[in-house]
Amino acid sequence: MMLVDSFIVILILLISFSLRLGEWFWPEQDILWTIITAPILAVPIFISLGLYRTVIRFIGFQELWVVFQAVSLYALLWGIIGFMGSIEGIPRSVIIINWLLLVLALTATRAITKWLFLTLANNKNLSLKNVLIYGAGSAGRQLSRALEQSSEYRPVALIDDLIEIQNQTINGLKVISIKNLEELINRKNITEVFLAIPSLSRKRRSEIIEFLEPLPVIVRSLPSVSDLAQGRVEIDDLRKINIKDILGRKSIAPRHSLLETKITNKVVLVSGAGGSIGSELSRQIYSLKPHKLILFELSESSLYHIEQELKLFEQDGIEVFPILGSVRDQAKLENICKHFKVQTIYHAAAYKHVPLVEFNQAEGVLNNVIGTLSAVQAAIEAEVETFVLISTDKAVRPTSVMGATKRVSELILQALAQKTSKTCFSMVRFGNVLESSGSVIPLFNKQIKGGGPITVTDKNIVRYFMTIPEAVQLVIQAGAMGSGGDVFLLDMGKPIKINDLAVKMIQLSGLQVKDKEHPNGDIEIKYTGLRPGEKLFEELLVGEDVIKTEHPLIMRAEEESIDWLVLEPIVHKLYEASKNADFLEIRRILTEVVAGYSPQSDIDDFLFKKNE
Repeated sequence: MMLVDSFIVILILLISFSLRLGEWFWPEQDILWTIITAPILAVPIFISLGLYRTVIRFIGFQELWVVFQAVSLYALLWGIIGFMGSIEGIPRSVIIINWLLLVLALTATRAITKWLFLTLANNKNLSLKNVLIYGAGSAGRQLSRALEQSSEYRPVALIDDLIEIQNQTINGLKVISIKNLEELINRKNITEVFLAIPSLSRKRRSEIIEFLEPLPVIVRSLPSVSDLAQGRVEIDDLRKINIKDILGRKSIAPRHSLLETKITNKVVLVSGAGGSIGSELSRQIYSLKPHKLILFELSESSLYHIEQELKLFEQDGIEVFPILGSVRDQAKLENICKHFKVQTIYHAAAYKHVPLVEFNQAEGVLNNVIGTLSAVQAAIEAEVETFVLISTDKAVRPTSVMGATKRVSELILQALAQKTSKTCFSMVRFGNVLESSGSVIPLFNKQIKGGGPITVTDKNIVRYFMTIPEAVQLVIQAGAMGSGGDVFLLDMGKPIKINDLAVKMIQLSGLQVKDKEHPNGDIEIKYTGLRPGEKLFEELLVGEDVIKTEHPLIMRAEEESIDWLVLEPIVHKLYEASKNADFLEIRRILTEVVAGYSPQSDIDDFLFKKNE
């Protein structure tokens, strides 16, 4: 680079004299030595200003600005030395012409060299993926620059909704309309589309995703505006479209007064702290600065993981106590509550996988019903202020043992709330949460990665969905509004067909559904039939009465309860039947106590074989 720059410095001086004089100029001895020795002045200046520390293929505007500064300093000093040395025959205009031409020459050589490097690299790497960038704003422009250095992606064009900039060129990429998208994808073999509009509204994002769904491209998006506040866009910031983007749920800001009421500066216990809901409860509770947080969990590995995670965000004054134990051990729970003076309990410990509980009915009853009763009685004896049960929509007119046991748990809280005690009981009922253990989302992702097929139980099965953080945030707020025996329902939005969800996930992975119409597609959807205890759709209400609360996404249900004097002997019988693994008696009791329970019959032979 120094050698090339030295040659350019001499050549530009000769050209400058020639342009000034209007004919080809070959200097006499004094001026000749001034021109030939010019690199001795120029190169040290270029070195000192860092001109040779820049990797040419990554050169940008900042580096070209350094070229401008270095040439300006050199041209000025060369002119001063020429005049101070009283060298005759140097016109003053030559200094200006030399300066202008050298800036252009050095800039051009670097730009051309960069272009050659990138062209050679692109031609060499035939595996580069052709991509489109949706959004020609600041984030889109930064992303296009970042992709220039990518060894994986090749940007082909920008897409933007603004008519004013369509058909214009930005960073060497043409801005096109979304109307021309499908044709360009097919013509240029586009494999991925990057959404680079961080400020995009959720509604508009959903519309764009819906438009892109049928096209054979993977859709990725940039992080939120807050993540881009520093103005840095990197390839690693791109992520695949999240399922919550597809759901298009509105997010409502939490009421901080409700979040803090039962947690801040209080002693809080979370049962089932290592599970999907329990671990998120632990995270959010920890961020709300309780005085002490007790993580109660049966699984050693799950407890270890959540404890280690909370240690990463260690805050002064917050003590975390990881305790191994079962919620069925009432004496242990009671001792813990009394020792730590627990004020709030979030009871998330439960067996929740419908088919597993269906084939392990006795354990389902012992953990979900007897475990809840033990936790409730421990809370009463230890005079815990607040007890919040995490329930499920599967407790409403259940067809599974899991749903029936959760409804019995609700009935226990409702019944004991009517008795005089210092503990305020409430329960929060909601549907499926995204990416929890057992959720269809991780399963579908795994099946798509493995090349399919995707397994869907029934083409018409529908479910409500909510993200785990949103569900937990609402659980905490609902628990703060409890007055005793309240059943809170969370607004789950619109139900979604699981089959439609599978199709969207396949398409947004850049693949095509394989079916009769598309026999050469990539991923097939297979229908396996409803699993034991599974329903086509879920409900949130047992009755019809529902009352609005101060939070728009939380409602209070008015439902019938059973007096504790009536319920207690029934729960005792259920306990005895479960200890003896008497499945017929378990089913009989659950059918008697849970309104609307209509158990599946297709597993009778499996479960009741020994009874026959």
